[in-house]
Amino acid sequence: MRHEKAALLLELARALASTAEGMTLDEMAQEIGVGRRTAERMRDALRDLFPQFEEIEDPPTRRFRIPAGLDALFQTPDAEELGALRAAAEQFRAAGARGRAAALARLETKVLSAMRAPARRRLAPDLEAMLQAEAIALAPGPRPFEDETVLRLVREAIVSLRQLAFVYLGGRTPGRRREVTPLGLLFGRSNYLLAAEGEGGAPRTWRLDRMAEVALLDRPAAPPADFSLAAFVDRSFGIYQDEVEAVRLRVRPHGAEEALGWRFHSTQEITPQPDGSVLIAFRASGMRELAWHLFSWGDKVEILGPQRLKDMMADQLSLALAVHRA
Repeated sequence: MRHEKAALLLELARALASTAEGMTLDEMAQEIGVGRRTAERMRDALRDLFPQFEEIEDPPTRRFRIPAGLDALFQTPDAEELGALRAAAEQFRAAGARGRAAALARLETKVLSAMRAPARRRLAPDLEAMLQAEAIALAPGPRPFEDETVLRLVREAIVSLRQLAFVYLGGRTPGRRREVTPLGLLFGRSNYLLAAEGEGGAPRTWRLDRMAEVALLDRPAAPPADFSLAAFVDRSFGIYQDEVEAVRLRVRPHGAEEALGWRFHSTQEITPQPDGSVLIAFRASGMRELAWHLFSWGDKVEILGPQRLKDMMADQLSLALAVHRA
């Protein structure tokens, strides 16, 4: 029976999409062989499915149609989708990611301009209500640097497989000009260009806010055939890359429920224990960033290994204690 109702609904949708002048409720009921009340319910269902559904005043009655064909069912966004797009742009903007915020704002403008006016008007109240009812809570931290000109040049170099030149104001020799093969962009607490310097150089990160006089070069620069940005990122707990080590953590019972829903690393293995605790194991580099993160877990997490991570945590705690006890 349910399949029959779905077939009737599709049949009515095809009829409404094939007419230029629209159909009255009586004509809709006659078209698919149902009563007027059933036709009303099906009309309401189609109005929800097709945002571009139109009502045409034709006194003493009304006509209904679905303009632009049935393909619009898959192309016209709904209020939830547009709200998510707007929220993402606002989140980027609030976090200081102006380049990506501007890109999403341009995308929203293009999507709205491609929609028919009746569909835009119908979505507007729901979209406004959704945006007013949702807020973005930003975690404290540095605002990432995003210069649209720098991002555009870096992305162009990546897409066109060309070398990139810039004066780097960080590192051991600040102010030195660099010529690199760009491999990708890493967005986080700070934003980085991942690139290799020189022939066969190892990938390393360069902070975007420390790059000046950025320019595209006419020399070709393709990444190694076996390079994977995802694999590179998975090596580290955060951004920094050093020796990859086996990390083992024990989450005590009062933190176990939270840990079971937490993603420490893409390679993690979580093993619940009979005493209610949880063992977490993964391989990663970036012990300093991991120590900073584990500090936020308080007494819920115990570091089992490696020893370097234990020492790193102890050093950071000693520094903090020295400052605050003084």
